[in-house]
Amino acid sequence: MTSPRPRLVRCGPAAGPLAAVYDAALHNVLDVNAVERADTPGGPVLRAGGGYAEPWTRDASINSWYAASWLAPDLAARTLWKVCDLDAGLVAQDDQWWDQIIWVVAARHHAVVTGDRDFQARAYPVAAATAAKLTRERLDHRFGLYQGPAVMQDGISGYPTPPNDPAISSSFVLDYPEAARIMCLSTNALYAGAFRALAAMAGDVGADPGPHLAAADAVAAAVNRHLWRDDAGTYGAFLHGAGELEGRRDDHQEALGLALAVLFGVAGPEQRRSVITTAVRRAFGITNVEPHFPRYDDDHPGRHNAICWPMVMGVWADAVAHAGDGAGFGQALSDLVRLLSSSGGLWELYNAVTGAVDGGWQQGRQWDSQPDQTWSATTLLGLVHHRLAGLRPTPGGLAVAPVVPPGWGPIELAGLPDRRATLDVTVEGSGQTVAQVALDGQPIDGPVAIPTDLAGRHRLDIRLG
Repeated sequence: MTSPRPRLVRCGPAAGPLAAVYDAALHNVLDVNAVERADTPGGPVLRAGGGYAEPWTRDASINSWYAASWLAPDLAARTLWKVCDLDAGLVAQDDQWWDQIIWVVAARHHAVVTGDRDFQARAYPVAAATAAKLTRERLDHRFGLYQGPAVMQDGISGYPTPPNDPAISSSFVLDYPEAARIMCLSTNALYAGAFRALAAMAGDVGADPGPHLAAADAVAAAVNRHLWRDDAGTYGAFLHGAGELEGRRDDHQEALGLALAVLFGVAGPEQRRSVITTAVRRAFGITNVEPHFPRYDDDHPGRHNAICWPMVMGVWADAVAHAGDGAGFGQALSDLVRLLSSSGGLWELYNAVTGAVDGGWQQGRQWDSQPDQTWSATTLLGLVHHRLAGLRPTPGGLAVAPVVPPGWGPIELAGLPDRRATLDVTVEGSGQTVAQVALDGQPIDGPVAIPTDLAGRHRLDIRLG
């Protein structure tokens, strides 16, 4: 794809090589990983990365949610439909069923960003039917939590023993009998967010949002009842659902779970602050799961254990900004930029101690870290657009809420698409308090800076107090 694309024209000295990483991320999404497929007529879809030919539900959803729906809406829509079984009216029914619910979040986000009512009208019944099926089959009524592995941990290296079993050699998590019945922080936080997204979709298409809102509240309450740690001011990773530890909480730190609990409102204001301030970070950033399980160490980090996945780091940085921690956001974003700029590409995962490209260890061998990983790019792009520049899509248009740590500004983006408009955006100052917003030189009062019907090229100036 060679269509015009945005540029990060300017950023402050504390941002380091952010502009170069931003350009590399755009190239990753719009050129490298937007691929034509014989089984997908109408144009390219977004694959998971250089080592993965398929979109996959989880990857397709995160990539659309963080960048593609805004930058390339047709590409995002094709990718989201690609991971559905439209004959059955469901998100694709594969062997990673715990990932299906994330599609609901991405579909709602796509509808908000693009204003595509037809997409939402088609998406709502698929989302509702998928959520209903998962509730019938995966909700553990004893605890009010959904069973299944964590969002990121499709490999057994992401879990302690049990559910890991040293007698089993497979790397796939569901080959371990107890793994299907654990109830994980990230997956259940995601259900809370998905049910809220489903309620918003229902309201727009004339359906009843009430049952979806009730389901969101119920799963959020169950997460806080069973996974919150009063002793540590944070959440545990999962609840055992079978075996001798049935009903017991595992207290490892799951970074993506913490991030999603913050982003989807599972954590209240005091919990958010506590989660952010107590999180353990290693030399090169926050890791997938902390600390090392006994079978791993600094020289042999587990592939899904104490190791740096840029996607997880990106969602974590998003959550830190959402929680209002500007300095913490600067650190988290700096960690991500440092890794992506130092390795000659946007790789799948990195060593948390050395910063080297490292696929981690699993089942007795070191794995490869795949090149050109799409969600390593999309989460970075989302942090620039939604947090540094502060452009927040709403059904009524773009709101502005930048989070600019000291030394990161001024931020200047040129040629950013927004529906039928093209925006040149400048953010002056630092902090999070918006002092003035102007569109084409005219001050704007009210929560929406860019209305949904704006067309043509326009200048948006934001000044922070």
